[in-house]
Amino acid sequence: MLKVKCFVCNSFYENSYVVYDSNTKECAIIDAGFYYADEEDAVSYFIESNNLIVKHLINTHLHLDHCFGAEYISKRYNVGLSCDDADELLLKLIPQQCEMFGIRLNSSVPVLKNIIKEGDKVEIGNYSLVAISVPGHSPGSLCYYCKEEGILFSGDVLFKESIGRTDLQGGSYKALSENISSKIFTLPDSTIVYCGHGPTTTIGYEKEYNPYF
Repeated sequence: MLKVKCFVCNSFYENSYVVYDSNTKECAIIDAGFYYADEEDAVSYFIESNNLIVKHLINTHLHLDHCFGAEYISKRYNVGLSCDDADELLLKLIPQQCEMFGIRLNSSVPVLKNIIKEGDKVEIGNYSLVAISVPGHSPGSLCYYCKEEGILFSGDVLFKESIGRTDLQGGSYKALSENISSKIFTLPDSTIVYCGHGPTTTIGYEKEYNPYF
């Protein structure tokens, strides 16, 4: 079974996920937003107490709140950060982003090690997460879809009854709304959506109740 553990992190209340195959114990960490020491301790305790093997450190996009813990995870578990390189410029802007929000940068800026593009598969034990390119919130925003389990990790593309902001660098409301309609809303209505902030939702619920559509 593919299991999902959510950690709500940092002052942006960002959702970081540990996704793992309960049989093989392989896992991926999605959007490592661990900023405070107790957040780092919590995720490490969960990984190590469950004997999980960290195979991937992947991001939906590279805004600061989704990257705070990337260096910690990378060094502790010897795994490189993976994302669409269309967002790589955002890594260089993390110091400026921190300054803009009045936040102290708590580690060195992470380095993008592996590039993920639309259609690429992230293997977690017996399961695959397929990358879907959904630019608009950021130039390189990705969602990760597991067809076998009917789940989607949407990052900041789609929230319960909302969508990601498009007023940051590289954002586009037109692109985001069009990509959600053409790529995300074509998934089965029963698909569970694990969002970058806030509660989970489903594709069917958002098609009916999201005020942006």
